[in-house]
Order: sequence, then structure tokens, then C-alpha cells
Amino acid sequence: MFARIRRILNQFFSKSRTINNEPLNKVSLIVIILIDIFILINVFTGLDDISRWHISPTEAYPCYSEWQNYRAKTTQNKDYEILRLSLPYEPNNQLSFQQNYQQAEVGHLGKVFKTCLQYADYKDKINNPEKQQITKTIDQKQAKISAFEQANSTIKSQYDSTLLEKIAGQGREQSINQVGAEKAKQLLEQNNGKNSTLKQEISALKNELLAKPESISFIAFLKDDNQFREVDKGYQQASFWYPSIQLAFQSLFLLPLILIALSVHKFAQRRGYGLVSLISWHLLVIFFIPLIVKVFEFLQIGAIFKFLFDIISALFGGLLFLINYVYILLIPIIGFGIIQFFQKFVFNAKVQAASRVQKSRCVNCAKKIRQPDTYCPHCGYYQYIECQNCHNLTYKHLSYCNHCGTSQDTTSNL
Repeated sequence: MFARIRRILNQFFSKSRTINNEPLNKVSLIVIILIDIFILINVFTGLDDISRWHISPTEAYPCYSEWQNYRAKTTQNKDYEILRLSLPYEPNNQLSFQQNYQQAEVGHLGKVFKTCLQYADYKDKINNPEKQQITKTIDQKQAKISAFEQANSTIKSQYDSTLLEKIAGQGREQSINQVGAEKAKQLLEQNNGKNSTLKQEISALKNELLAKPESISFIAFLKDDNQFREVDKGYQQASFWYPSIQLAFQSLFLLPLILIALSVHKFAQRRGYGLVSLISWHLLVIFFIPLIVKVFEFLQIGAIFKFLFDIISALFGGLLFLINYVYILLIPIIGFGIIQFFQKFVFNAKVQAASRVQKSRCVNCAKKIRQPDTYCPHCGYYQYIECQNCHNLTYKHLSYCNHCGTSQDTTSNL
């Protein structure tokens, strides 16, 4: 097993740094590595771009987060707060909420959910100059309250020392504070009275805003359980499938590159184009690296992970660390299956050797050789092995002797 792995690794590195079985010089090797890095960066950039080709769950359901936060709140002001979000601070030269939601569709696949567009339509109806003026007045009064509270805080910080100065009989002209004790108390009462009036006015303005027909309709829409349940279900389904969609698009980006690189590599090997064969081999490796990375990312966040997560959550409650045990067992099994598949079907030495013998090519490097050659003039590989039955020379890696037809499965082909 370890000898086979060592042989595969040796073949891999040999193919990566030789041209026609001759080692690359250092300058050429550096150039190849720089090309690899440049292409790898561009491949990952392309993968990132294509992964965002389909709109994300957040873009398809832009109202979900805001709506969910509203329903989760228990404060008395939550109706006003959600209305306030419908009235932007800078309304000039802005797209409507509905247009803003639909921007996600431009140049992308997928559509914004219709209920969210309806949600945006309610917000657009609320967003008019009259209501903007109400919120602007509320903000101005709130700013005054903050100013009075800041002034009260300053006065209170000085009140204790002025009171002590008065008890000690110290003259006002000797005080380090700007306001005397009596004056401080008077200012505090005045500011508190103004704040109380302002808060009443703010409360009245909020009630006025909430009483508008558009506001009433929007709040009623937000409290409709069926509407929210539909959005919530769609968002959860989109979140579940989105990693799978991303992997599908990323595979769509990578697979043509892999097939082209593989085809060019095989063609260059057959024709003996050493440099083309080397570069196409490097490209093939580079295109496989991101694919493997993305597959492992998908296993951690994709549909398979969510499926296992739901099963373990249902069966074992909070023992979610068991997911790691499942992966520790599952991934080696999957890896074993992949290795077996490639060993038996893709990189099967017997299948490759049969094809090469029929085309009069070396069973090792696939380059053209003459029929009587026992050693490949390109790689030096010995082409034959002695049959255990008739002791004639027969081709390595083939299943039967070409003289007596005896099975060679028990014969060492090393």
C-alpha cells in the first residue's frame, strides 16, 4: 500500500518537473510556479464571482431579517421603530424600497420573493414628505431632550460642591462652580419640566404617525402570521439549498477547464509535445485544487451537513459534537470509494496498458515505440514480463499471456 502511494507521488512530482523525462532547469521551474500562482488566483476569483451569480437567500428575501426582528421585539415602541426604518434620513435621490430590493436581480439569476416586494410597497407608501417631516420634528425634539439631559448632568456634578461651599459659609465669589446651589436646583427643575413637555410632544407625534392609514395597513401586514410564515419557510429552504447551488455553479466553472486540460495533456503526450504536456499537467492540478477545496467547504456547510445536523439535533438534542464523529467516519469511507473508483476505472494500469499496446506505445509513458523495442527509448521502461506458464515474454500489466493465454493476475508486474 505504502509502496503504491510512494510510486504515485514519485510519478506526480516527476510529471510536474520534467519535460520528456528530462528535469526542468531552475529558471523554467520558477516560471512554471509563477504561472501556476497567477492562474490559481484567477481561478479562485472566477469561482467567487460565479458563486454569487445566483442571488443569495438574504437578497431573495430582503425583508426577512427586519421582519423577524420586529416580531421578536417586546418593547412598546416597536411599531414606531419599524415605521422609522421606512423613513430614511436622506430621502433625496434615492431609489424606492421596491426598486432597491429588485437591484439584486440585475445581472443575477433568481427573483426577489413576491411577499418581500409587497413588504417594500407598504414601506414606499409610508415614505412621503408629510411623514418625513413628522420624524424630522421628533428627531429635533429628541436632540433638545439630549441637550437638556447633558446640561442637567453637568449641573448635578457641580451641585454637591456648591452645597458644601454654602454650608461652609464660603462666599459665592470664591466658588469654582459657575452656578450656585439655589440656581442649580432651579435650572434642574426647569430642564426637567421642558423635557417632560418635549416627551409628551414626541409621544403625540408618534401616535399621529402610527394613526396614518398607510401605517395601520403596514403594521397589520407585519402582524399577519401567514405572510411571515411563508417568508420564513422560503428563506429557510433557500438557505438550505444555497451552498449546493454555489457548488453546482463552481463545478460548472471548473469542469470544462479540467476536461480541456486533460484532453490537451493526453494529446500532447501522444504527440510527444513535452512542454505542452508539462503545462497542461500543471493546469490540470491547479484546476483540481479549488474543486477539492470547494467540495470540502460544501461538506461543512452544505445540504449534507444540514441534514446530519437536523438528524443529530432530533436524536441527541444538544450533543452536536457528534457531527464531528460522523464526519471522522464518513470522510475516510468516501475517500476510500473515490480512490477505488479512480484505481479501477480512471487510472487503471491494465486498461491504460491495453490501449497503449494496441497503438504501439510504451505501456508506461504512452510515447510511440517500435514493435521489437523491449525498452522504451523515451523513459527506459521495460515493456515485458515472463509468463509463469510458458516462460515466454508477454506485455506487462495485461491480464493474459499473448502466447499461451494464461491469466497473469498472479504475476508480478513491477
